[in-house]
Amino acid sequence: MGNPYDCPPDRGGFLADDACRFGVSEDWTGNLTNGLLQLGERARNIHGLDTPEIGLLTMMRCYDQADRAHILRLFEQAATEPSRFCYSTTIIVGNNHRQPVFCIGESSGLVDNGGNIVGLFIFPRFQLPTPVSVKPA
Repeated sequence: MGNPYDCPPDRGGFLADDACRFGVSEDWTGNLTNGLLQLGERARNIHGLDTPEIGLLTMMRCYDQADRAHILRLFEQAATEPSRFCYSTTIIVGNNHRQPVFCIGESSGLVDNGGNIVGLFIFPRFQLPTPVSVKPA
């Protein structure tokens, strides 16, 4: 895949023409029976992951540590009762920048087949510098 931020010619499942200049999006799914998430190629590239199926904790290791506990609680709630949720965080990028990410999700079917979860990632077209921490001498 080329640049994961390129707007694809076929916009199916992606932000519309006008919105694409602000960011890109990609659907994702999850199986609550085995706890695995299925990310598309674009989301995997931006998260810095190399396999389409990953565990939640693997994905969360990419995120700002300050947000991980809150995100985990959202997924735990979604796994125990049908619900909708959203979160925003940043992905720590290897070049000392942080990529903002917005996520919207919904869980369903918890009684019949163990349940599933579907969602959408939105990745704005900018990165934030990593804050410099100053430690007292």
